[in-house]
Amino acid sequence: MSIGTFTVRPLDPLKDAELLHRWVTDPKAAFWMMQDAKLQDVEREYMRIAAHEHHHAYLGLHDGEPAFLMEKYDPRYVELVGLYDPEPGDVGMHFLVAPTDRPLHGFTRAVITAVMEELFADPATRRVVVEPDVTNKAVHALNEVVGFVPEREIDKPEKRALLSFCTREQFEAARGASV
Repeated sequence: MSIGTFTVRPLDPLKDAELLHRWVTDPKAAFWMMQDAKLQDVEREYMRIAAHEHHHAYLGLHDGEPAFLMEKYDPRYVELVGLYDPEPGDVGMHFLVAPTDRPLHGFTRAVITAVMEELFADPATRRVVVEPDVTNKAVHALNEVVGFVPEREIDKPEKRALLSFCTREQFEAARGASV
């Protein structure tokens, strides 16, 4: 059974700010660390990302409707500077599924799979790097499903994080195992 079609488009920081504000301040987005953000804070944060050469934000669509947020960054310049030794082709990633009153079984797994497909669609991407909060067990399980392997815990200014990696080959193997 197909969950539907996923696409991504560049985020428009001003046009999409109200939608993002609802998402990042929802209790289910606690690990996004923007619970108390005002609309202007969200606009400012995504304007900063839009202006950054090495950090990009995208709005993910499910059957044409906004459903998730995806961020892609170069860990040599953003998020992980000095916290690990980046390799050529490393790409950092964050994703957030929109809160819903009607959860669809398997939806979040389908979203992270679509995000990984999008990242690996670029032939230059050799490995995806993530650094979720060590206490975010739900995302650790999702990451494992798509092929991420935890390396070690690291201390970031805002959290203790689990540094994990997923190569193209690990993703393909995980995808093949889940079919």
